[in-house]
This record gives sequence, structure tokens and C-alpha cells, in this order.
Amino acid sequence: MNLILFGPPAAGKGTQAKRLVDTRGLTQLSTGDMLRAAIASGSPLGRQVEGIMKRGDLVTDDIVIRLIEERLPQAEAAGGAIFDGFPRTIAQAEALDEMLARRGSRIDLVIRLGVDEEAIKKRIAGRFAESGRPDDNPVAFEKRLVAYNRDTAPLLPYYEAQNKLVTVDGMAPVESVAAAIDAAIDGPRF
Repeated sequence: MNLILFGPPAAGKGTQAKRLVDTRGLTQLSTGDMLRAAIASGSPLGRQVEGIMKRGDLVTDDIVIRLIEERLPQAEAAGGAIFDGFPRTIAQAEALDEMLARRGSRIDLVIRLGVDEEAIKKRIAGRFAESGRPDDNPVAFEKRLVAYNRDTAPLLPYYEAQNKLVTVDGMAPVESVAAAIDAAIDGPRF
């Protein structure tokens, strides 16, 4: 099974992905983690990515897709992947569909964590006040939210047209979100 966890920053995707790794044995394919690992490895690709990121530029779709493709055999051996942070654009979604089709596979389910953006902004502001984590900075978070709404939210109709999209109440308690995700995964296919 291949699934995508979808939602704005701080919607709880990472929390639910880790739970699915633990309970279902799937492999989490987090582009952020993969980029950091590529840099840490010192590989030619890692050095290329490091240079791009140091300049403050976005890593190209081609590089991100190559990173995903490198990890697909591991995910297949585990029984599937949870895509976290990918795809972010229609072009990436189309590339992912083509890549999986070449391997005789596909995205089975897209789970959207529906959240109230104002509530999430308040949550992030509180978390930043407590922890001071740079990625919880309300100004930086607002930029990430704008980018999500501009670039990534348009993927919802793309997956809805494929009859793969299920929305779960991401504002519910973590256990309730987990139960709704499990029900979507275990339920009848559309």
C-alpha cells in the first residue's frame, strides 16, 4: 500500500506517519529527512543538494524525484510507503504516478488531515513561545502556510478526480485521528 498524508504544516502528518510505520511496517518517505541524509552522506548528490540549500534555493523536482526513486525498493520490500512532504506540486504528483506505474504500483490512498488554519497558527505561536524552535516561528510558519495553500493544496482536486482522497478531522484528538486513518486504510476501496 502506498499512501500520501496531506495537510498544511503542523497538521499532524509526521505524528501519524510515525504511528503508521510502527503499526503497519510501512516506510516513511519524508523528503526533508532524505535531503538531510543525502547531505550527511557526503555523496555527490548530497553535495549538490547542500550547495542548493546553502544558497537558499529550492531543490529541483528532478532531485527530489531521484531521492524518492532511490528509496522505493526499500518501501516496496516493507509493503509500501507513506509519502510525507511529497508530492508538493501537480508536476511532482504526475512524476510520482509515472514512477510508480513503471514499477507496477500506484498511490492507493491520499489522506487529508483537515485542520482549522487559525487554530494551527495559535498552536504554533504557543509552541514557539515554549520551545523557541526556529521552524515554529510564527512568521516563518505563515510563509510555509502560504506556500502550502498556493502550491500544494491544488493537489486535492487532482487526487479527488482519481477517487483516492479521504478527509479526516485533523483537529480531533491524536487517537481519534489515528482511528479515522486506520478506518480509511482498512475500509472498502472506492
